[in-house]
Amino acid sequence: MSLSALALHRSDNVATAVRLLEKGESVEVASGGEVIKLVLPQSIPFGHKFALEDIGPGEPVVKYGETIGRATVGIQKGDHVHLHNVEGLRGRGDRT
Repeated sequence: MSLSALALHRSDNVATAVRLLEKGESVEVASGGEVIKLVLPQSIPFGHKFALEDIGPGEPVVKYGETIGRATVGIQKGDHVHLHNVEGLRGRGDRT
């Protein structure tokens, strides 16, 4: 089996695609000693993120063990996670 995506920390709720992932593709992601299996409801471009679990509106998006943003809408397991559904929190200048 070839590598499809990376999740590097057990608290990550997103994984990063290391190749183009097609809609309907079955993906297995190793995360925190367990394997998360899901079928992608949409294509995920190379280098983009997808949800490893459901993420509610306002909940943190966690990558590499760090909060990188907050969901602006509900994100379902397998959904593409990007600017259309996440508010970035780093480098904004209006938050401490």
